[in-house]
Amino acid sequence: MKILVINAGSSSIKYQLFELAPFERVCCSGYVERIGEAIGQLVHRVIQKGGDREYTRELAVPDHQAGMALILDALTDREQGVIHNISEIEGVGHRVVHCGEAYSDAALINDAVFAAIQAHVPLAPLHNPPNLTGIEVARRLFREIPHVAVFDTAFHQTIPPHAYLYALPYDYYTTHRVRRYGFHGTSHKFITAEAAAYLDKPLAETCLISIHLGNGCSMAAVHDGCCVDTTMGMTPLEGLVMGTRCGDVDPALHAYLAEQTGQDIQQITNLMNKQSGLKGLCGTNDMRDIKERAATGDERANLALDVYCYRIKKYIGAYSAVLPDLDAIVFTAGVGQNVADVRARICAGMERIGIVLDESLNLQESHKARDIHAAYSPVKVLVIPTNEELQIARETQSVLQASA
Repeated sequence: MKILVINAGSSSIKYQLFELAPFERVCCSGYVERIGEAIGQLVHRVIQKGGDREYTRELAVPDHQAGMALILDALTDREQGVIHNISEIEGVGHRVVHCGEAYSDAALINDAVFAAIQAHVPLAPLHNPPNLTGIEVARRLFREIPHVAVFDTAFHQTIPPHAYLYALPYDYYTTHRVRRYGFHGTSHKFITAEAAAYLDKPLAETCLISIHLGNGCSMAAVHDGCCVDTTMGMTPLEGLVMGTRCGDVDPALHAYLAEQTGQDIQQITNLMNKQSGLKGLCGTNDMRDIKERAATGDERANLALDVYCYRIKKYIGAYSAVLPDLDAIVFTAGVGQNVADVRARICAGMERIGIVLDESLNLQESHKARDIHAAYSPVKVLVIPTNEELQIARETQSVLQASA
């Protein structure tokens, strides 16, 4: 079974073509960027044993329709393509950021599902519109192929009311849908299944804390394979310190900053989303630069790392308190997988709750799942690469098989 995975943004489309049987592999991947600008770009990479082949085209890409047509041409190109025609694709999986409480699993896209995604645009005004555009265009080009929506919020729909409700008048929840939804759910779901397999435990008996650290950061508390809490809230701004997002702040801060600076709500929201976090603390959100500066004694870089890691440590403590058992904490995504110093700072001094890092194992580099805890650590510490695209492909396959 070949599954095409699409992630449509406001000015880009990322894609991967998977073959899921008889074994899982990526056939090709790529992206179209700078859609709507004078000159756009297609980068197409064919994955093969003898070495990947990549080619680039620069040309005007006026809209997503043109961008998707470029992808179709790349997939079926006589020299660079990986399929003869689109009939070889059995399903198209779409990343969709938000569908609120409407869906707790991936869904076969029909008019009702499309309308539900549209209805949640007010909750994800930056993400759902381009997701919808990608779906609309792809359904026109791949007309005879079933399409599946995989929602970032779906994995968190098992969070109980006492964890997702804000202490506001209850009518704000029933009327305006104000609650904590959580994001990065596709990554946390993938990591949970991979961790269960690595630990050789049934998914339904696996309890862990999943720590997704990239430019965006979030954590999930998982009990018996189901999410019971997560750090992001109604928007992706809540929770951890991130690359450019501040994470948790005093809710009265908007009013104070408006009064002190004369900025309006939108300007302050933009400040908290795009100029804060690591960037706000030390001037950059590039963890490689921050690490280098911290190593040379740069105080602001070290402070930024301290704030970043302290927030994660606090949430580990909080989630350890609410989980009845804890098999492992799992680091994933770009920073979580690759920055040993961040993992060391987070785990330092956590022996009291059963987390003991092995310094030498932590320093070893690998692209595979591995453990980095001391042999006597009651709680295991794992590093597992995430693969959201593969998770979308798997869920698409599952939906298609169930609907067959």
